[in-house]
Amino acid sequence: MNNHRIDKLTKSLALIGTLLVWFPILAPIILTMIFLLKSGMFRFDYLMPAELFLFALVGGIVLAWAAYRARTRLKLVAWSLGIATGMLIGSQGLAVVTGLASGETKPEGLPMVLVMTIFILFLVMLVVTGISGLLLVRDLTRGEP
Repeated sequence: MNNHRIDKLTKSLALIGTLLVWFPILAPIILTMIFLLKSGMFRFDYLMPAELFLFALVGGIVLAWAAYRARTRLKLVAWSLGIATGMLIGSQGLAVVTGLASGETKPEGLPMVLVMTIFILFLVMLVVTGISGLLLVRDLTRGEP
């Protein structure tokens, strides 16, 4: 297999992975805008990135594969995706342990603050993974005519 094919495959993997990682981040924003324009009501589902995390996980794995092939940005992709995954599992686990997930505990006070802080860290690390994908795509397309 020649380098031209490898480069095209690597670029395709990087682009597809980046799009999949950004999908759970952008979907609630886009759907909120559509709903706002149609109904005049503002409804934002801030939990949607967690619900759509499988897309980001698959995208992150594809992105890591592209970064491995390109021999660049692999640590950033892997660490940010790993931390995002850990934060999501941690926030959900803590919600179950504290009773927030079942409704046994009211969504207020220290348990809610802790769960939401970990969830926000998940979102931040998911965005970092998305940015690392954009940087990888930029690196791979730099210098093309």
